[in-house]
Amino acid sequence: MVAPPAGFPPLSLEKLAELETALGSAIRGKPEVVRLSLVCLLARGHLLIEDVPGVGKTTLAQALARSVSCRFHRLQFTSDMLPSDVLGVTIYNAHSEAFEFKPGPIFSNFLLADEINRTTPKTQSALLEAMNESQVTIDGKSHSLPRPFMVIATQNPVEHHGTYPLPESQLDRFLMRLRIGYPDMVSERQILRHAERGLPEIASPLLTAEDVMRLQESVHRVKVEEALVDYMLAIVEKTRTFESLTLGVSPRGSQALFRAVQALALIQGRDFAIPDDVKRLAVPIFAHRVVINTRTTLVQRRADTGERIIEDILNQVEVPL
Repeated sequence: MVAPPAGFPPLSLEKLAELETALGSAIRGKPEVVRLSLVCLLARGHLLIEDVPGVGKTTLAQALARSVSCRFHRLQFTSDMLPSDVLGVTIYNAHSEAFEFKPGPIFSNFLLADEINRTTPKTQSALLEAMNESQVTIDGKSHSLPRPFMVIATQNPVEHHGTYPLPESQLDRFLMRLRIGYPDMVSERQILRHAERGLPEIASPLLTAEDVMRLQESVHRVKVEEALVDYMLAIVEKTRTFESLTLGVSPRGSQALFRAVQALALIQGRDFAIPDDVKRLAVPIFAHRVVINTRTTLVQRRADTGERIIEDILNQVEVPL
């Protein structure tokens, strides 16, 4: 990481660099995945990690959450889970003769929703308000969630047995979707050599909640020129008219790209965004938000069809000078 620009918190940026190195030791050979997960954190977003079992989805989510000195809860989603298992429940206290609210696991700074697509749509929908408004409403009363608040969800590809595909409204609330993929041979050799030591642990939290919120505030000070905004909007508009798509990127998606571009610039030590930031982030932020039409799905039948379509769109939109 290069020196931070003037006016930005140098100590927190130094810790962020240490955090990136520590996460790299937990997920070997995947520096891009590690950096983008940090972008998601600084952009106040939620992260969806989708891939086949055994490639490190949960390891990455745990390492990211435990690297910050905050409340962390891991919740294993199953088909018999109820919304109250996530949000909490109101019960009657016989001693006080009053109803009391017992907060659920969602009242944490980091919620690891492991295998989120193995639970029913009813339980999945329990996260919608929390992810969008940082609050939950139970029995007509709203309860604010702690800050910072981030949902890190893992899911297996929808082709696997026992999964319930996330609806478009749920997917749209995740700032980005990442796929880890298999490691290269050198990285997998390192994984095998260190396997007897168990899962890599971060010795102590590297950031506090205040550090994270300070960095998140700093993100808003990164400058984005109007020409770059026009470039982002041109990509978004192209998704809404592209022949292979029946549903393009929503305004929430364009806002997500704007914030993520600022966060990536900050992580890389700049106080301004550049077109390469947009090109680097468009696929992980947009690919899960578009709906591919039936004809394209029947012809291609690939899990990465959305990514390929966004890449095609990027190739068709003129990059500002």
